[in-house]
Amino acid sequence: MKKVLVALMAAAALAGCATAGKLSSSERLELYRAHAGAPVNSFRYFGSFNGWTELGDSALAVWTKPSEAWLLSLSGPCMDLSYAPAISITNMMGQVSARFDRVVVLGSGPVGRVPCRIESIQPLDVKALRASEKELREAKVAERAADQAAEDK
Repeated sequence: MKKVLVALMAAAALAGCATAGKLSSSERLELYRAHAGAPVNSFRYFGSFNGWTELGDSALAVWTKPSEAWLLSLSGPCMDLSYAPAISITNMMGQVSARFDRVVVLGSGPVGRVPCRIESIQPLDVKALRASEKELREAKVAERAADQAAEDK
């Protein structure tokens, strides 16, 4: 119940931010953290992601299945993560572990890639996250419609 309340409060707080434009990385990170479970030591990884989302320079979400996602907090800023066309994640026999494995930004240019250590891993409640994102999009559309109606008067 407490987690649902926190998620609703975060969604309400971010609704005002969403109406002004696209959510910033820090606002998206707040939303994802509101839908993250307790930290775990590791997760299974079978060689490819279903997708990933940067959440600033020190966090990202990775989808291992359409309905399974993980919030990865990094030990510090990860160069070019916000602009990366691709990433890779180290693993040991299909297991990604906190404090051991790393995120590597790919395609960021000729400069050597510095791996970014994964500090913590948290499972994401994908259904609740998608519902909150949908609410934020609907709030944004409603705000635009209200702004347009006010301009037309």
